[in-house]
Amino acid sequence: MASRTTSTTSSPPGSTDPRRQDADEIHKAADRAAGLTRQLLAFSRQQVLQPTVIEVNALVSDLEKMLRRLLGEDVDFNTRLSPTTGRVKVDPGQLEQVIMNLAVNARDAMPNGGKLTLESANVDLDERYAGDHYPAKAGPFVLIAVSDTGIGMTEETQVHMFEPFFTTKEKGKGTGLGLATVYGIVKQSGGFIWVYSEVGHGTTFKLYLPRVEELAERGAGPATPPARPSRGSETVLVVEDEAPVRSVARQVLERHGYTVLEAPTAETALDLATRYSGIIHLLLTDVIMPGLNGRELAVRLTSMRPDARVIFMSGYTDEAVKRHGVLEPGSTYLQKPFTPDAVARTVREVLDR
Repeated sequence: MASRTTSTTSSPPGSTDPRRQDADEIHKAADRAAGLTRQLLAFSRQQVLQPTVIEVNALVSDLEKMLRRLLGEDVDFNTRLSPTTGRVKVDPGQLEQVIMNLAVNARDAMPNGGKLTLESANVDLDERYAGDHYPAKAGPFVLIAVSDTGIGMTEETQVHMFEPFFTTKEKGKGTGLGLATVYGIVKQSGGFIWVYSEVGHGTTFKLYLPRVEELAERGAGPATPPARPSRGSETVLVVEDEAPVRSVARQVLERHGYTVLEAPTAETALDLATRYSGIIHLLLTDVIMPGLNGRELAVRLTSMRPDARVIFMSGYTDEAVKRHGVLEPGSTYLQKPFTPDAVARTVREVLDR
């Protein structure tokens, strides 16, 4: 996500204070992301879907502000939404994740900036087209296309791009789950994907989802929110190489009364812990980072400060962590992206043990 540092100073409800607006956006982004994060391994195992008839254009419009922040100022982001675009029956949270994953991939493929276009339209595919374009199917579809002017993909990359844990990003910068997740969600939703890419020119992902005639369903009323997590006064060391994630964690914990130390790498964190004269009650660390990983950091830090508790955080699902032996059994684990309440509640629970 594009970095933005916000103050934790409170403003009255309805305030036009940009700090308040930024904080609200962080909360909205975290709430939306938390509804998506459990789908990260949709490619490799079936997920419990909650399909709903939705207006595609409405969903894209709701995401637009977040996408602009996600892409940053160096990416020229445009939408071309056909006013006649129809409805689809999908899990809205999963479709949001598909679009956001493709947007993140596009952004990363344009390190020096570029142009990203998000389009929607109705298309009707006949048997002849389907026969010539496996795995296409004949019938009425809604097309969602995401196009970038990035570095493009080689033929070899295109062959493997939907495989779980395949990534072209440098170590510590990608899990390889993004496109596998996109594939799994679209396939489970009855659709298919067509990809066109040229090295040096860019890539287009075309998602085809079955079009339905049913009316869009109204969202259910909000559920009763859980009790707010208790506040604290302990010191928490937050270690995360992604500045926006680190910033959100810091702001949330400071709002709940904690003293927060932060570091972008394990090495920096160990140096800080050596020099810090106070008590470090808890380490909140990412699992995958350049240099020492979170597990190695935890071992070294707890040897220096045996009373420190540890919480790991990562974009991997619980199942992936167990399968790949990333963490020791019984480790406390927080999935990213997390809501403010989730991180505050987990920290409090671990400190109270």
